[in-house]
Amino acid sequence: MPKNKSLYIFDMDGTLIDSSQAIIHAINFVRDNMALTPLENSYILEGINNERINPAQYFYGIERFEPIHEEWFAHYYSTHHDKEIALYEGIGDILEALKSKDVQLAIATNAYRTTAIESLKHTGIYEFFDAIVTSDDVNKVGKPHPDMLLRLLERLSILPNASIFIGDSHKDRVAAQKASIDFLMVNWGFSNHDEGAIETPTKLYEILIA
Repeated sequence: MPKNKSLYIFDMDGTLIDSSQAIIHAINFVRDNMALTPLENSYILEGINNERINPAQYFYGIERFEPIHEEWFAHYYSTHHDKEIALYEGIGDILEALKSKDVQLAIATNAYRTTAIESLKHTGIYEFFDAIVTSDDVNKVGKPHPDMLLRLLERLSILPNASIFIGDSHKDRVAAQKASIDFLMVNWGFSNHDEGAIETPTKLYEILIA
């Protein structure tokens, strides 16, 4: 199934890039600017990929994010990403092998565009991707809504059955289902996963390329 695709779409945080510490600290930086006490690391990680919560309420006790919250988050992330994010081992090999084939690569991430581009450039993988869609690019609040994936299909002129989405969360799976795109779940990210999720980038390489 995966080896016959024309478009490979990847989630970013928890799939390609280990950004858990940067996200935890950036959220608590925003809370500090709001005169709120810090949240436990485990509480933040549990909420990152939970599609059943309102993230603004969960992280900051407000009904919706305001531009200032994005500014604070992006400021912390920009200042510390070089020390607090890293590419998962083996991801570079997967992207290089896919790029050597006649396929397109894309990103669908709930991250802000500014922090997403910084993360991809810092980890040296930005140039691999033909298109990137972030939370800033869609009207709804990103995944599990399928808007990001549908926008990528339209932008790259690819049919759903010629595409596959690789992510680390249930919200990624739901978005893929709603967009009628095949999905692979990986098991090294921030979420608790279904039985049968792919355990390592080496195994993902075997499935996609070997």
